[in-house]
Amino acid sequence: MTTFLQFHLLTVYGPSNPNRDDQGRPKQAMVGGAPRLRLSSQSVKRALRESAFFALDLADHQGKRTKRLFEKLKEKLVEEGASPDAAHKAAEQVAGIFGKLETPDKKAPEKIVATTLAFVSPEEWRLAEDLAARILSGEDLPKDKDLRKLVLRRADGAIDIAMFGRMLADDPDFSRDAAVQVGHAITTHRALAEEDWFSAVDDLNKAEETGAGHLGEHSFGSGIYYQYVCVNVDLLVSNLDGDAALAAKGLEALARALAIATPTGKQNSHAHHPRAAYIRAERGMQAPRDLTGAFFRPISGDDWLDGSVVALEKLVKDLGDAYALPELEHLRMRVGRTGEPGYVTLEEIAAFAAASVSAA
Repeated sequence: MTTFLQFHLLTVYGPSNPNRDDQGRPKQAMVGGAPRLRLSSQSVKRALRESAFFALDLADHQGKRTKRLFEKLKEKLVEEGASPDAAHKAAEQVAGIFGKLETPDKKAPEKIVATTLAFVSPEEWRLAEDLAARILSGEDLPKDKDLRKLVLRRADGAIDIAMFGRMLADDPDFSRDAAVQVGHAITTHRALAEEDWFSAVDDLNKAEETGAGHLGEHSFGSGIYYQYVCVNVDLLVSNLDGDAALAAKGLEALARALAIATPTGKQNSHAHHPRAAYIRAERGMQAPRDLTGAFFRPISGDDWLDGSVVALEKLVKDLGDAYALPELEHLRMRVGRTGEPGYVTLEEIAAFAAASVSAA
């Protein structure tokens, strides 16, 4: 049986535009026939990976998503004394292991990038550098798939790749299934984007021109967002090559980051730095279920946060009753209720998440 760790969060955003569409407007979705604001799962995962809890606490266990592996390998080889031509050939051979390469600028054939982003773990990066050095030395090496096996790994210590997965189209044997599923966050109530016109004044032309020196516009919105995240704890440990301690540390970081990290679009314009107002963390072997259905009927009334919490908890009970399932082991955090029976702190939520590994 598989152990699942699930998070349900409610976070209040003031006027902001943390995740934009191709028109620069807040992303949106229709849910239950009502317009909602939305944060894409991709933007949330990026915010988690960039958070201090990952970038600092797990710095040695984070992969790099890049098209510039060739460039970095070549630079290192040249720094270590290789000729530019020899370094170019070795770096090109190794970088090609992660995907097809191209020369974007025909006038600069020495500049090569990958056609797609490669998600490279720290161990694979070290092995790539080692292989490039071995190629330079003239060592007799295997070809094609056997060469790739010298670099690519199905499991290692890259916490973000283990959590969020990767796809290698040219060698799917080394793709990794994501152990962490992240839903698109939506507002629990009806919400529409608003348009804002703004102007700027020319500081050196105040006397001659009293009007604006610049006119512009951008969109924003606000609301209470529901976020769902599901972790396959067994798969996470497997993706980390059986390192249970690292998996526990990663889950603790994930719990903390979910409460605080946010997509940063237009953050300088709106200073949005929200923290989750409510978290429900659950673990057990039951099949996972998200609680988006609690909000298909948009929340209304005088207190949208309280209404959102009530609707979410009601769906938990209703699903348990309908499917005759025992209640999952869980903890709840709610701002303003700390110390009251049934509510804990973020510290306890993070410890609960980490302990899911021993429960798996």
